Amino acid sequence: MKISRKAHQFIRLQNVVFTLLFLGVLGLLAWLSTQYTAQFDWTANSRNSLSTPSIQLLKQLTHPIEVDAYATENDILRQQISELIDKYSHHKTDITLTLINPDIRPDQAREEGITADGELVIRYNGKRESLQQLNEQAFTNALQRLANSDQRWVVFLTGHGERNPAGHSNYDFGLFANELKNKGINSQTINLMDTPSIPNNTSLLVIADPQVNYLAGEIDVIKQYLAKGRALLLLGEPNQSEPLKPLTELLTIQLLPGTVVDATTQVFGIDDPTFALVTAYPNHLATKHLKAMSLFPGAAGLSLLANSPYQADPLLSTLERSWTETGDIEGQIQFDPDTDEKQGPITIGYALNKKDDNTKEQRIIVLGDADFLSNTFLGNGANLDLGLSLIQWLNHDDSFIDIPAKTAPDTTLEISQQWSLIFGLGFLFLLPALFIVSGLLIWLKRKKR
Repeated sequence: MKISRKAHQFIRLQNVVFTLLFLGVLGLLAWLSTQYTAQFDWTANSRNSLSTPSIQLLKQLTHPIEVDAYATENDILRQQISELIDKYSHHKTDITLTLINPDIRPDQAREEGITADGELVIRYNGKRESLQQLNEQAFTNALQRLANSDQRWVVFLTGHGERNPAGHSNYDFGLFANELKNKGINSQTINLMDTPSIPNNTSLLVIADPQVNYLAGEIDVIKQYLAKGRALLLLGEPNQSEPLKPLTELLTIQLLPGTVVDATTQVFGIDDPTFALVTAYPNHLATKHLKAMSLFPGAAGLSLLANSPYQADPLLSTLERSWTETGDIEGQIQFDPDTDEKQGPITIGYALNKKDDNTKEQRIIVLGDADFLSNTFLGNGANLDLGLSLIQWLNHDDSFIDIPAKTAPDTTLEISQQWSLIFGLGFLFLLPALFIVSGLLIWLKRKKR
């Protein structure tokens, strides 16, 4: 059939129109891809996607989120950080990530208090929090803490030689108070001689190693505070039980005579036997997540008195080789069963709780050591993490989102040595030989034509 000139022009016009429409559709799809996104996670357990609790939390956050990642030029670490933040930015577009090399900006890293490669600094609505764990649960819980608008004040009692949260001496708590501030927890001091009442906005009262006895009126103020079901962190020291005796008796706790000594410290290169070690933690909300050991320089043992109105749970216990030394700690020392000394393990920390008629839970922690939070020893082991966890538990800040770990069975491939040999021979010799034979057969067949 012969095509006329007019029909030929019409077909050509159809082809031009089709090409223009096709290119227009491609351009429209490209523009739509910049306005809308679609993502599908087909991995087992959806391990590359955020969990439902994290997505729900992001929907409640109305302010932008800024993340500064202090990571060296480590491609694997930086990729891990970017992949984590990308999961969140897929559901919240106003999340910004800035990668900072602490080797190039050491002044900025020092100012932010960066201590680990890959540490994140998260800012939201004027609040700041640092994070060293690169996983969804840790990041989501940090966002939840930042979104908490409640003002929580930790009040430190002063005026009797207690540890100063604003002090810079070795035995003071200045560094710990700064870490609390980074967590969004404000702290202040109060002297009951000047202000004979504890502020109503106090979420936690801290009494850290008083050196002189409290007056009867001050004890009454503290008792009134506790009678309202409010939280308390009580820190003592060896041979300093007298200033705390009115309070420990009220809490049915007794500080044992002597200082806890631990022969295990020599294994870790510590010559001073008065450094007590805690290497295992109970399944308690305040301690179950801790992995590293904590160090307590000069701790007092604790024991429970009878008829306690509180539920008392041992929180920190030393190793079996420890004991409470009541004599002079010099030269060769050893446990003497004929004295008041107690053989380890020694409990140096108790968590107390009690519910009132309105089912409101009062939380109290009593520890036989205050030095572990001091400026000198705060950076040892898990001391900082332990101190922060105790404060968070006392503040009832334990409603963290529980996100189970996402695992998948398809991430590893185990091949025996026999199959490795078969695969190696197959790819190196069998497949090349098969291709060569096939090529020769085809060549011979074509040659005979």
